[in-house]
Amino acid sequence: MKKLFRFIRQLFLRPSMKIGLGVLVTGGFMAGILSWQGFNTAMELTNKEEFCLNCHTMHDNLLPELQKTVHWSNRSGVRATCPDCHVPHDFTDKLARKMQASREVLAQFTGQIGTREKFKEHRLVLAQREWARFAANGSRECRNCHDYKDMDFDKMRPTSQVAMRNAAARDQSCVDCHKGVAHQLPDMKGARNPAFDTLLSSAIGQSVSSGKDYYTVVPQDLFADAELKRKVGAIEVAAKVKVLQTQGDAQQVELTLWRKNKGYGRVWYGEFGLNITNAVLDKEVAQKPELVTVLASKEDPNTGLEWQQVQAKLWIKKGSLIDSVEPIWTIARASYTQSCSVCHRQPLESHIDANAWPGLFGGMVGFTSMDADTAKVVLKYLQSHSSDFSNKPHAAAAADATLQTARP
Repeated sequence: MKKLFRFIRQLFLRPSMKIGLGVLVTGGFMAGILSWQGFNTAMELTNKEEFCLNCHTMHDNLLPELQKTVHWSNRSGVRATCPDCHVPHDFTDKLARKMQASREVLAQFTGQIGTREKFKEHRLVLAQREWARFAANGSRECRNCHDYKDMDFDKMRPTSQVAMRNAAARDQSCVDCHKGVAHQLPDMKGARNPAFDTLLSSAIGQSVSSGKDYYTVVPQDLFADAELKRKVGAIEVAAKVKVLQTQGDAQQVELTLWRKNKGYGRVWYGEFGLNITNAVLDKEVAQKPELVTVLASKEDPNTGLEWQQVQAKLWIKKGSLIDSVEPIWTIARASYTQSCSVCHRQPLESHIDANAWPGLFGGMVGFTSMDADTAKVVLKYLQSHSSDFSNKPHAAAAADATLQTARP
């Protein structure tokens, strides 16, 4: 064994006494060519659609989705294959992507995404990785076929022309607006806005005094008891409450809100006549006088419905309140600006009234990647900054919007 190690050491470290330098150089050069050719051949073999579809996760989950889209079958007969969209064409970027893809290969071999159910559980993470890659490189793979400079905008529908001309002017990444064009969108319920972690950290460190007003940073359950065992409803994010007392891990809060005197009156709103939801009570307790006190009644002149101002003293889990609503609105404002302006200029908050915002926003949010919690916060922000709360005349607000758009 020692002789073997000595032979190997001499082979690599000592000059050859029997083989000429030219032969060694030539041999090394040829070995390098063969090694490179083998490496390049392996790269090309793994860069074919047949290789991708050998994995049953791709074949069973993603292929059927692709086959239903225009990227698979269309009037021009040009089909996009897996590598066309998911493998960069430049060698350096291609090599980096192959290394990144080793995570998916490992997940397949270990069974992490080996079944349809497991694949669906991890689909959001997989999609977000690809969205981030497309966003970082300006959707380069898309634009190998769909380049702004080659588009005839006049042949597009009028509504598409506006969006595409604006996107071209900003050299915008395709994936900002066109998620889900070749595969189904993942279930966004599993997504989470990391900005909420900052709010939760602030809430945990918030000093809370009895008798003062605070705001909820996340939706949470409402309880009738300090032991947090008798659930009676839920409170929404950015809801204003007055803290009455703290016992262990629970805080008793006072809610003073409005509801429509119709049915069980389960939904409680922050303002009279405005559908800005702050809390929802279970129907079994919504009408119980031992929990709910009616303070006043008033008719809404716009609908003729009677509204009641109601009050309840309930319990929530400790560590979910902050003393200012502005940090919540900051996150909502940023999300609205970033997510709702990629396709077109978003409406100014004060251009729409509070009761009209849910319908308008509901039609837009489906085209964004907002998770459910972020969408709720953004909607509440829009309603709370709507024309019902704006002191500016509509013309002045419109002028402000024009100025904001004109700024570089």
